[in-house]
Amino acid sequence: MELLHVALAVLFVPLGIAGLLMIVAPLRRSGRAAGVLSVLGSLFALAGSLYLFAALFGASGSELDRLTTTWLPHARLGAGRLASPIELGVLLDGISVSMLVVVCFVACMVQIFSLGYMSHEPPADFGRYFTWQSLFLFAMNTLVIAPNLLQLFLGWELVGLASYLLIGFYFRKPSAARAAVKAFWMTKLADMGLIAGLIVLFRETGTFDWTVTTPAATVVTFLLFIAVMGKSAQFPLHVWLPDAMEGPTPVSALLHAATMVAAGVFLIVRADPLFAQAAFTREFMLYIGAFTALFAACIAVVQSDIKKVLAYSTCSQLGYMVAALGAGSQVAGFFHLTTHAFFKALLFLAAGSLIHAVHSNELRQMGGLFSKMKLTSICFIVGALALAGIPGLSGFFSKDLILEVVLARGAYVPLAALLVAAFLTAFYMGRVVLLALFGAPSEAAGHAHESGVSMTLPLVLLSVLALGSGYAGAQLSGLYAEPVHFHLSTIGIVATGLALTGIAVSFWMFGPAKGGAAVQAAFAPLGRVARSGAVDQLYLLGYRRGLRGLAAGAAWFDRYMIDGAINAAAYGTLELGGRLRRLQNGDVQTYLYVVAMAAVLFALAGLVGVG
Repeated sequence: MELLHVALAVLFVPLGIAGLLMIVAPLRRSGRAAGVLSVLGSLFALAGSLYLFAALFGASGSELDRLTTTWLPHARLGAGRLASPIELGVLLDGISVSMLVVVCFVACMVQIFSLGYMSHEPPADFGRYFTWQSLFLFAMNTLVIAPNLLQLFLGWELVGLASYLLIGFYFRKPSAARAAVKAFWMTKLADMGLIAGLIVLFRETGTFDWTVTTPAATVVTFLLFIAVMGKSAQFPLHVWLPDAMEGPTPVSALLHAATMVAAGVFLIVRADPLFAQAAFTREFMLYIGAFTALFAACIAVVQSDIKKVLAYSTCSQLGYMVAALGAGSQVAGFFHLTTHAFFKALLFLAAGSLIHAVHSNELRQMGGLFSKMKLTSICFIVGALALAGIPGLSGFFSKDLILEVVLARGAYVPLAALLVAAFLTAFYMGRVVLLALFGAPSEAAGHAHESGVSMTLPLVLLSVLALGSGYAGAQLSGLYAEPVHFHLSTIGIVATGLALTGIAVSFWMFGPAKGGAAVQAAFAPLGRVARSGAVDQLYLLGYRRGLRGLAAGAAWFDRYMIDGAINAAAYGTLELGGRLRRLQNGDVQTYLYVVAMAAVLFALAGLVGVG
């Protein structure tokens, strides 16, 4: 029971702080006090999650505890079938506790960093920001410790609300308001798949448990994966993620490293017993993930906004995770989720430190920053090398494992896509490092200086994990029924060679010699396509030509067919009534004439009948 108390505290302390800041307006508007209170809540959640993690390994990786309460009693499904009671509660096992540590650690680092990064904001906005941060941490933890898919869905939707509020933090800026709405509606569109999947699952099995066996597993998991494509930004539902960079940079580090976008991958990991019954869904996941990894990496190559580069990089790395899960490996997908959370949060926060110094997201405005901001620059380089998969850093171990399981699956086309994406990842991160840190000094960079301790401390701590978390992979795999022994494989050597080649090519093109001018010119068409938002244009075309045309046709049918039939019936009734009304004029003499005429007609009819 002690562990359950800790878990409930980890869950409800951030909620209590968010509720307090919402209700007590003077505290929220105080700004600094609200931020400190929110950070203390995230520190408490982190400490609690680490305590649970230590207890998990003390229990040899088995399920720690479970506490549920009946929310809805038995429901009748028809034909005499009763559903199981619907329960809400807490599930503490290897998957939930390890994810809890990742979420709480990144959220805590982001909130500490935000104390410095957001300090220039008005006090009321500063307090509002930390209110949404605490709410988001509660929402994500609700999803993580859910004992069934229904509670996971409740946390899933609350995460969507909190992310909408954080992405739209600068709601007075039209582009930020549009980005928040776009992210909200794009993910809500995908969430229709999750709702439909839950309905089918409950109708077929009478439960929301992810361990159930059902012939409808393929339908259920395919519908669930549609929701994953939206939340985890898989092609073609990825278009909201780059626009979400309109939010504050720490928000990008939180949502797009370990929390919101990782929720989709976590859902697949959590519901693996269901996905294991659906070979078609897994095959679809494998190809969608590999294509997303390659597609997003291609677009990242030509971005000039440092946050957009990292946004498309997130799409690409999520594609790796989805491909690993499609190949049937929980460990590979979750391991890369973990390492990616640390080095991508590091990259976003280090980028935020650079942006804070030069007041621009553009790479060309950041030249020469290494000499001005050595600590931030070194941390950024560590994150970039981890993302590129350089041996010894965390990204190498997890990406190598993904390539191994895809190769073992015999999926050579997805493997080729992932290998090309590995080359491009190293190339575009080399480009970012060279342009931002070692490029020609810009006027904006002339006044740059190192950030304060509240911003650099999280960078150092995340750098340590970006360097070392890969070595904990074997221990992490012990939490699953899929033990893994890490080694340097042939495919790992190939991927490393591609990564080093990508870095070398980026140095040749963007280093001091600028030797790749012709190659840069060859990339120009890709840059124009990327900046044009081709996929967005296809959505717009589909809306204008498809959805609006369909809506216009439905409106015509409704107006002229359905309404027309109703109006015709009403007109006929009124016309007939108007004619019959003339017989009811209230003149007694007329009524007597009618009666007499009727009597005569009946008499004549009788005589004719007798004759």
